[in-house]
Amino acid sequence: MLANLALVALSAFTVGAYGYSNPEACSGTCTNTHDPSVIQRSDGTYFRFSTGGLVQIHTAPAISGPWTFACEMLSGSSKLTVGTNAGTDLWAPDVSLVGDTYYVYYTVSSFGTQNSAIGLATSSDMSCGSFADQGGIGISSSSSKPYNAIDANLLNDGGVYRMQFGSFWNNLYQVTMESPPTSPSGSSVQLSYDRAGTHPEEAAFLIKNGNYYYLFYSWGICCGYDATRPAAGQEYRIKVCRSESATGGFVDADGTSCLQGGGTVVLESHDKVYGPGGQFVYDDPVNGWILGYHYVDTTIGYADGDKRFGWNVIDFSSGWPVV
Repeated sequence: MLANLALVALSAFTVGAYGYSNPEACSGTCTNTHDPSVIQRSDGTYFRFSTGGLVQIHTAPAISGPWTFACEMLSGSSKLTVGTNAGTDLWAPDVSLVGDTYYVYYTVSSFGTQNSAIGLATSSDMSCGSFADQGGIGISSSSSKPYNAIDANLLNDGGVYRMQFGSFWNNLYQVTMESPPTSPSGSSVQLSYDRAGTHPEEAAFLIKNGNYYYLFYSWGICCGYDATRPAAGQEYRIKVCRSESATGGFVDADGTSCLQGGGTVVLESHDKVYGPGGQFVYDDPVNGWILGYHYVDTTIGYADGDKRFGWNVIDFSSGWPVV
């Protein structure tokens, strides 16, 4: 075990030509993995949830694989339907252990519109067929609201549950949840904004490490690279801001407010990696803090179905996440 950890630690800082670590090894099914979210069950099995259909579930004995397809999370359409999405195309799952129950939040949306909502499925052990669809949790968006209710992320902040969400429409928001976290208990607050629509932000992921809360998010254009790639530098990348408060005051490493376009790049296109994003951050029992994401391997192809699962160990020793 110690030898394996040493190898992981060494390889985690194999830096590419542009100063970023290249993705760690991934074996098995590592393609077509949009918006991954990973958790380890008490028996050591890793579960990876990703966008597609009724949410794709893959399992592996280690974060590096080999990943094998297990099943779709739901056996039929979600109770939550939005516009043209009849609950059969679920996005951006986010998995957490709440007490002794696994909570997986998902998004139902009409692509390219502000018509979106967040749903929930629960399970005691994440086994195939065990997930109970709870439907919507009361977070939705429409033209009358400032935000887009997609890309849910739950933080258990010392017993206070905080839900992060949002996208192109005024970017990233947070709402406090009831306990257990099945519905909101307060009003939403804005966490981050960067000229929405021009420089979109989405996929908020909030963690606490040491004295700081770190708000990770994806910035830029995510998809359709095989048809039209954005101007250089406008593609997906992962940024971060931090604060001593979970509810606001997020700034980047230069001190610029996250509400005024601030954001320090954690990972961007480099070497054969293009457009990394849709990230999660996980305090892995084996490797410590890791950053997981999807990306295009330019040696394989730019199609959305070719997007691969990547992960790196995070170094917080400087006070800012480095991969």
